[in-house]
Amino acid sequence: MKKNLNGKVAIIFGVLLICLYGIFGIPKGVSGKAIGEAITQRIHLGLDLQGGAHLILQVVVKDAINAETDNVVARVQQDLQTGRLPGQPMKTDPDHPETLKVTGIDAGKASDVRNTLTDKYGSEYDVATAPDGSVTLTMKPSVLAALKSKTVDQAIDTIRERVDQLGVSEPVIAPYGLGEYQILVELPGVSDLNRVRDIIQSTSRLEVHEVAGNSAGYASEQEAIASANGALPPDEVLLHGDPQGLVSDGQDHVFRLKRVSIVGGRDFRDASAIGVNDTGRQGVNFVLTNAGGEKFYDYTSAHVGGYMAIVMGTRVKNVAVIKGPIRDNGQIEGQFSKQQIDDLSLTLRTGALPASIIPIEERTVGASLGADSIKQGVIAAIAGMLAVMAFMLFYYRGSGINADLALILNLVILLGFMGYFGAVLTLPGIAGVILTIGMGVDSNVLIFERIREEMRAGKGPAQAVDQGFAHAWVTIVDTHVTTIVSAAILFMFGTGPVKGFATTLVIGLFANLFTAVFVSRVIFDSHVNHKLVGQKLSI
Repeated sequence: MKKNLNGKVAIIFGVLLICLYGIFGIPKGVSGKAIGEAITQRIHLGLDLQGGAHLILQVVVKDAINAETDNVVARVQQDLQTGRLPGQPMKTDPDHPETLKVTGIDAGKASDVRNTLTDKYGSEYDVATAPDGSVTLTMKPSVLAALKSKTVDQAIDTIRERVDQLGVSEPVIAPYGLGEYQILVELPGVSDLNRVRDIIQSTSRLEVHEVAGNSAGYASEQEAIASANGALPPDEVLLHGDPQGLVSDGQDHVFRLKRVSIVGGRDFRDASAIGVNDTGRQGVNFVLTNAGGEKFYDYTSAHVGGYMAIVMGTRVKNVAVIKGPIRDNGQIEGQFSKQQIDDLSLTLRTGALPASIIPIEERTVGASLGADSIKQGVIAAIAGMLAVMAFMLFYYRGSGINADLALILNLVILLGFMGYFGAVLTLPGIAGVILTIGMGVDSNVLIFERIREEMRAGKGPAQAVDQGFAHAWVTIVDTHVTTIVSAAILFMFGTGPVKGFATTLVIGLFANLFTAVFVSRVIFDSHVNHKLVGQKLSI
């Protein structure tokens, strides 16, 4: 009895049309150039094919530990003052910033100081009394590990936001598994490696600090330290700068600032460039978050007539007198180039990095190398596919046409879904396409050989096809599932090109299940429907 295949044929043609749209979309023309542009808009090329920048970055997690413990020093000082307890918190070992020390504790108050510190900081720090009567706070190993991990995650998020602002298509920004606290950055199509490096590395720590010493600064660090009676207090820091505002003589000055900023980093919500003003200077207008604005307002309200310094990176850019409460916005002016203005605005919009970053590997892939890779990869894929198709026609005769049609549809489905998912095609991805072709042939060989066995057993074409697909189905699913699991592991733990290989392989394997089992079966059934009684199957 002949089978009604209209519904199945409609499904096949529907899948074909959907996948063709995934590959080409709606081209702007029918020329080769227009078709090529349509394909590249849907299927993005990876770094190894398109060319671009490859960087491996080391996150200096010690910076984040220093920033965290600086804040704790200020909080401990405030808690001791609030409780009317003696003691001076400080960090004494630069190699171990996770350890704080509170000195100057009266023997009669030592127990109260320790109890206060344990109650407030005992969940994150181990509190102990040293033989000299001082109290040490050491960050717990679990807290320290979590802080380092969080620092890398925040750095990845910040870098991704900055790269997105540059308009880079399909970047790869992920932890680099071969090193500790390292990040892999791959930017297809980027040629200006220096600018990308500057933007990614820039901590852009725009912060506002209280000026502790002379608002005009000092000529040298020695003079600045001398103004503090020969010893810089632990809650202060020396920074250099040639600021605008109160000081603008073009000379380098040294400033004594409070170590903990009033606002900074994540307190900034937005930034935009402002034009040249009457003095011929350009600048950046910044806007604070609601929480940052409240902190800034509270501080400026309580310090009218005092001085504050705007610090960018590690240099003082502006020193100003506080004439009244300021809530949520301000400006930085200076002799900036347009590129510097745009880059500063970008890094402020995306937030400061939680720690500095050091590039440990940098390289660029030229577009010509990518073009050669594409050409050679496409030639290899076409040559391999033609050889396989020729073999199937030679070995399986008429049924080889069935296998060849399934292979072509397999490739169309693979590329179509890559277009819909916005997947990145890499050179290993092309290898995945070629491997998918091989897996597709393997499935057809299993089915065809099983059909041959059934025919040798004396069964007719229709019954041989039914039994051949029924018996080969379990083996095909088993081989595909195990390969998909392996590819999934590659995708989860691999980077860049390896993920590209895994992506194309997984999509290709699912496509192969559809074409080898469903499409081939429909073609066989259609062929059997048109055969006369007693006519043999060409296989």
